[in-house]
Amino acid sequence: MNFRKTIILFGILFFLSLGVSAQKAGIKTNLISDAVTSPSLGFEFRMKPKWTMDISGQVNAWNIDDRRWRHWMVQPEARYWFCEAFEDSFIGFHAIGGQFNIGNINNSINFLGSDFSKLRDHRYQGWGVGAGIVYGYDWMLAKHWNLEFCIGVGWIHCWYDKYPCAVCGTKEASGQHDYFGPTKLSLAIEYLF
Repeated sequence: MNFRKTIILFGILFFLSLGVSAQKAGIKTNLISDAVTSPSLGFEFRMKPKWTMDISGQVNAWNIDDRRWRHWMVQPEARYWFCEAFEDSFIGFHAIGGQFNIGNINNSINFLGSDFSKLRDHRYQGWGVGAGIVYGYDWMLAKHWNLEFCIGVGWIHCWYDKYPCAVCGTKEASGQHDYFGPTKLSLAIEYLF
């Protein structure tokens, strides 16, 4: 499914959700992903007094210098609020899916079985799916504005093709990889209506 179809699908789901009881919903952006040139957009709507559904996504379609760090991802998440929806603490369960094209990233990170230093000399292109859990907290800033922080951990399974350099078109190998670790970090500003 391409990015345009994904956005249209989530837009339709969002507008259909406006008829859900307790008609409270929000639109948000993750300031952390926005700051690292991966613009984000999320929709959250109340399903029950203590349950909400959050559907967030981000895209990075740019090359910076010789580095390639392109991706899109979607992360639907069911949230249970300890107080009431859109106030105080919550836990959530999320799925994650997307595509990536990343390479020529100079680093020496080797984290929980994933060796990100391989991105220095190779480009990886593929897609992945996964799931995880999240904890978060919402601060009410004003009648319609919230600041939300959340952090999540989980698993992502990736299928990829490996290329010898960031701009080469000759495939070197194919493979699969399981990633375990952080799957979400968000500091979001949210407008509620």
